[in-house]
Amino acid sequence: MEDDDVRMPGPETRLAMIGRTGSGKTQAALWHLSRSDFDERPWVILDYKGEKLFAKIERAERIDLDEVPDEAGIYLLRVRPDKKKQMTDWFRRAWEHENIGILVDEGYMIEQHDDWFDACLTQGRSKRIQMIVLSQRPVWVSRFVFSEADFFQIFDISHSEDMDILRKYIHDDDQDELDEPLQTYHSFYYDVGRRRLETFGKVDKEAEILAAIDAKLKAIEAEEEHRPVRRAL
Repeated sequence: MEDDDVRMPGPETRLAMIGRTGSGKTQAALWHLSRSDFDERPWVILDYKGEKLFAKIERAERIDLDEVPDEAGIYLLRVRPDKKKQMTDWFRRAWEHENIGILVDEGYMIEQHDDWFDACLTQGRSKRIQMIVLSQRPVWVSRFVFSEADFFQIFDISHSEDMDILRKYIHDDDQDELDEPLQTYHSFYYDVGRRRLETFGKVDKEAEILAAIDAKLKAIEAEEEHRPVRRAL
């Protein structure tokens, strides 16, 4: 997908991923997740629509809205649209927890003025909260998703007003490239720190991504099984 000179998101960064339904952003998000450090700390997927691709992560652990996990691994939190108050409280506890990864599928489901969601975005670097936020429509999403992003990955977009919003945050001499049509499942990738715009091809195949994730999760389970149990004196 990328060449050796392209920077990828790290443990304290924010990645905004934008694209219409079927553009390839969800599989790309899973690819980024497969390369993250969920073998060292917890990563939580906030799944608003029951995404079938996330359900295929066999070793992912299901959690509820009252849980912010401590152990390394991938956790799947399915959220109903009417649970906005509980979701705000969950972001507060994630902010207090620190050192956690959060993947938000369909970021427009979170209210634009959710203070604790915005706090995770604006203070993510100091609290070591890495975030990947997906959205179909930037016009519906908190502006902090974009103002605090370290990286953007832009797939095919249906509405011109959405691209107009993104242009405010992309400062590159080759910004006109954004007007060029993308091949199927390809994307634009923008590094904010370097002010560098790239065009990316397809990510790995679904089966390959899931296999890479499963191998790391299996290794976590094996390590836990062999961890010595301390006996009370």
